[in-house]
Amino acid sequence: MSTFEKVKKVVVDQLSVDEALVTPEASFTADLGADSLDTVELVMAFEE
Repeated sequence: MSTFEKVKKVVVDQLSVDEALVTPEASFTADLGADSLDTVELVMAFEE
């Protein structure tokens, strides 16, 4: 599994967004609707 695929899985799971929206160019806040708490939770999930 590539690094992008691993990151994509975490983002989809944490933000409950459609996989098609998660692209290398997507912004967590502008494109995926993440707020500051979501960002912190993403960082914690990436560390796992």
